Order: sequence, then structure tokens, then C-alpha cells
Amino acid sequence: MDQAPPSGILIKGITRDGKTFRPSDWAERLAGVFTCFGPDQRLCYSPYIRPVTLDNVRCVEVQPALREVDAMAFNFLMNFARDNELQVEERAGEAAA
Repeated sequence: MDQAPPSGILIKGITRDGKTFRPSDWAERLAGVFTCFGPDQRLCYSPYIRPVTLDNVRCVEVQPALREVDAMAFNFLMNFARDNELQVEERAGEAAA
């Protein structure tokens, strides 16, 4: 199953000085904070926050709508990136081919 290309805000697992952020599963752990049980009683990621890999770099994709839906969650994620000196990139959605 293919994932949609990342869009929105990407918190990259690379620090501002170019080092790989550890532990290696940080993106799953961070996105996991916002999981909930779906209708099938299985855990699922928030539709606004998901772990992704882009060019072999672990990232967390944050949808900008989260800012309006849950400002505290959005601020938590942005503060996490700032406190850990992670690179943050805004990406426009890419049209499906």
C-alpha cells in the first residue's frame, strides 16, 4: 500500500547541525502519543499526525488543520521540534498522477 506524498509540516529526524535524531523510532513514538482506537477497536494514528519516511529520513507529518482543531497538540509538536533542534519544513500537497 502506497502512502500519499507528504504534505503540510514535516518535522524531520535531522537536527539543525545535520545529525540524525535518536532513537530511530522517534517518529512512531511521537505520532503514537496521538493515537486512538478506531471503529475496528485497533489503534490508529491521528488523521492530522503520521510518521513518514522521506529520502530515508524519519519524519512526522503534521497537517496544518491541526492548529485549528487542537492548538495544544500543534504547539506540543512544534515545541518538541524546537526543543530538540529538529529541522521543520513546510510542503505543499502534490497532485496525484
